Amino acid sequence: MTEIIISILLGLIIGVVTGFFIRVKMHEKSLENSRLESKKIVEDGQKEAEKIKKELILEARQDIFNQKKELERDIKERKQVVIDLETKIMNRDEMLNRRASNLDKREEHLGLKEIKLDEKKVELEQLNSKVEDILKKQEEKLIEISGISTEQAQGFIMDRVRNEMSEEISAYIKEAEEKAKAESDQKAKGLLTLAIQKYASETTSERTVSVVTLPTDEMKGRIIGREGRNIRTIEALTGVDLIIDDTPEAVVLSGFDPIRREIAKRALTSLVEDGRIHPGRIEEVVERAQAEVDMFIREAGENAVFETGVGKMHPDLVKLLGRMSFRTSYGQNVLKHSIETAFLAGKLAAEIGENEVLAKRAGLLHDIGKAVDHEVEGSHVEIGVSIVSRYNEPKEVIDAIASHHGDKEPQSIIAVLVAAADALSAARPGARSESMDNYIKRLEQLETISNSITGVERSFAIQAGREIRVIVKPDEVDDLSTFKVAREIKEQIEANLQYPGTIKVTVVRETRATDIAK
Repeated sequence: MTEIIISILLGLIIGVVTGFFIRVKMHEKSLENSRLESKKIVEDGQKEAEKIKKELILEARQDIFNQKKELERDIKERKQVVIDLETKIMNRDEMLNRRASNLDKREEHLGLKEIKLDEKKVELEQLNSKVEDILKKQEEKLIEISGISTEQAQGFIMDRVRNEMSEEISAYIKEAEEKAKAESDQKAKGLLTLAIQKYASETTSERTVSVVTLPTDEMKGRIIGREGRNIRTIEALTGVDLIIDDTPEAVVLSGFDPIRREIAKRALTSLVEDGRIHPGRIEEVVERAQAEVDMFIREAGENAVFETGVGKMHPDLVKLLGRMSFRTSYGQNVLKHSIETAFLAGKLAAEIGENEVLAKRAGLLHDIGKAVDHEVEGSHVEIGVSIVSRYNEPKEVIDAIASHHGDKEPQSIIAVLVAAADALSAARPGARSESMDNYIKRLEQLETISNSITGVERSFAIQAGREIRVIVKPDEVDDLSTFKVAREIKEQIEANLQYPGTIKVTVVRETRATDIAK
């Protein structure tokens, strides 16, 4: 049993030793294989490095060759540039040399001329001296022969010339006066024609005539009366011309005073309705119509003052305000325009912290001169200043009236606000008479002028023609150039268009980037 155990142990020991040696042998073989593998890898790496080295050397040589070729070409070009510059310099030197030679010749020629001129100058001085001596001797001889002095001779000659030329001078003056008179007449006719053309509009009839409707054409005969006494009485009492023509069932009242036309219209309407038309009756009806119109004027003025809330006002100014209800400007009722201006000026004043009531008062009175501008000489601005000064209105009101059309520089903020409100009221759509064709034409002209400026892409006339919105091309116009574009458009509009109020020019420059997420 013991032997068996020993045999087993010996077997195990031999097995273990044998396995160990086998393991060592296998490990050595594995190490040998690793060494061979690493050696092979090193050799392959050396071969690859050698290959890469050769390729890099070839590439470097090629780059050096290319750079050398490029350098040679650059040197050749620079040499050519230098040669060209040398040629130009040589040509320029030759030209300068020729010019210097020409200048030397010209200087020599001028020197000869100067010598000749000096010689001629000496000769002329000698001749002048001789001439002066001869003239002096002749003068002395003439004085000796005539027995009069030089001053007396000059006086005789002047008197003779004056007598001979007086008739010619008179004829010349007369011809010049006739010519100036003819030219002034022609210019006056031209100015009158131009003024008539500018004044002519669709609202002319509203300013100068009124129409009274008749029940029948037989009433025309009764208005004329026996031998025209009725029509003469009406015209004499009202100061208005009655036009009775072939217009069916209508009589036209013509006159430049709108209040007189209103009186005549009311009186004639009352006479036609009553049917009794004779001089006595006409006088009564005209007086009653005048009283009615005076009452209407006073009420219109009081309503305007109450509506605007400008406080107490002198009765004469209230009456003048009422008279403006019969006055139109480009078809716009002046009293309504003044009320609208007062409200606008008040709102503007309230926004900036100024006296709202004072701004309204100045706006209401800014056109007060138009109430009597057909009766008093001067512009409505001068007349208005004179009127409000007489009634001790505030200096801001006087300043607003004097400056609202730019006749003088405004001295107060109120005056500036009134001028702005006046322009807004006049320029709003429908405020003043203007045909649709002219309106559309002006809008088209605004867009045409804007589109003609370089760099403009599109333009749009908006706000009833009071603003032109311009979009420029961002790649052609930078931010600073937008101000230049706006000024060019503004100058073109001022030079080529006629328009009420003001036109705002807005230039927009915008760059947009667009992409789509998928």
